[in-house]
Amino acid sequence: MTDAPLIQGRTGEWEVVIGLEVHAQVIARAKLFSGASTAFGAPPNSQVSLVDAAMPGMLPVINEACVEQAVRTGLALGAEINLTSVFDRKNYFYPDLPAGYQISQYGQPIVGKGEIVLDLADGGARTVGITRLHLEQDAGKSLHDRGPNATHVDLNRSGIALMEIVSEPDMRSAEEAGAYVRKLRSILRTIGTCDGNMDEGSMRCDVNVSVRRPGAALGTRTETKNLNSIRFVMRAVEYEARRQIEVLEDGGAVAQETRLFDPDRGETRPMRTKEEAHDYRYFPDPDLLPLTLDAEWVAKIKASLPELPDARKARFMAEYGLIADDAGVLVAERESADYFEALAEGRDAKTAANWVIHDLFGQLNRAGGEIADSPVSAAALGGLLDLIAGGAISGRIAKDVFAEMFASGREASAIVEEKGLRQVSDEGAIAAIVDQIIADNPGQAAAYATNPKVIGWFVGQVMKATQGQANPAVVNAVLRKKLEG
Repeated sequence: MTDAPLIQGRTGEWEVVIGLEVHAQVIARAKLFSGASTAFGAPPNSQVSLVDAAMPGMLPVINEACVEQAVRTGLALGAEINLTSVFDRKNYFYPDLPAGYQISQYGQPIVGKGEIVLDLADGGARTVGITRLHLEQDAGKSLHDRGPNATHVDLNRSGIALMEIVSEPDMRSAEEAGAYVRKLRSILRTIGTCDGNMDEGSMRCDVNVSVRRPGAALGTRTETKNLNSIRFVMRAVEYEARRQIEVLEDGGAVAQETRLFDPDRGETRPMRTKEEAHDYRYFPDPDLLPLTLDAEWVAKIKASLPELPDARKARFMAEYGLIADDAGVLVAERESADYFEALAEGRDAKTAANWVIHDLFGQLNRAGGEIADSPVSAAALGGLLDLIAGGAISGRIAKDVFAEMFASGREASAIVEEKGLRQVSDEGAIAAIVDQIIADNPGQAAAYATNPKVIGWFVGQVMKATQGQANPAVVNAVLRKKLEG
């Protein structure tokens, strides 16, 4: 674990203490307690059952698939799976909460303590504890932009299964908070329990921040709600930490409250006084029996887990000789890791990693797409690398070919043949060009005896004469032979 970074204030140093509550929407076709669809983007109020709308006499029925997804997530976090858990009613009023309560878990959640190891930019690591993971139903959504004098309510989201994943207050900087969300998102996407699409609201963060003097007791915390991007999480932490330090250094006291983040101004604003558990009047839901799991069923789920990001990263480093940074980038998404492994099979792994990380990811970033959207398959990119390895084209020409492949979806060999890009490796043909260039530049040739670096100038001239298609290795060998002979 790295030392905690400190913030310098007017009156000395301060330590930031951060805990996150992540609400991750479960990947399931139906909601937590009803059979209504969970598809994203449907017309308002088109996916609402009588249970979701809290009609009188409607009883919730637990969705086993959602329970399994929560257990898979707990296992992937190395957490305790509680074989008995209880659903509670969390009572509060809000227009998009038809029942006047939310079915959640409080005293006996389905998943207990676990941990996540963060890989930090400075090469260090920090272990962040997981306090709990509990299942709960989502509320609906209030729409304030449909008319000037009214708020509309869309209940499509009402009843969708959420996993609330609560961390320990183990993070100490905005960078660590961002790394935590990225790592958690990577794990969830790898095991297929949440798609992590923060822009669609299927993963949202509540950020708890407090500040203290180094080594002092925990300070008063605030909670900034519903952040839907990693960048916003980091900006909210930075702003809130500075705000609290200024309040304390001015002799004030930090109020325990819920706040909202304004991304346009980059600041947090008060929303309401922070509620405590007793304000919600939690009690066991009388319509739901305690949830009892079978230990063998849990064991089968554990056995079905895919290779997790940390294990895959370690394997990539050991098996392929990749550096930690490159391996970390590749395993951040399961599809990226799969793509790399398919590309590296039978080829130089470090070369394959460089092409995926720099060239493929670069093109995808510019196009605003993900690897699943790539018009260049692993097999197609492999074909390009094979042309380089076989001496058919140079690395420089390959960059241009790849750009054409990405734009058109065509195979490398077809582009090379159509444009006549095959590398010239015939020693006799290259020797003839070298002879002419040496004859035209006797002064440069004579300088080679005292300044061998002149050979670089000659290589450039040969490549210019062949429009970049001469094999550099052959060019260098022929030049040395001619200039030294």
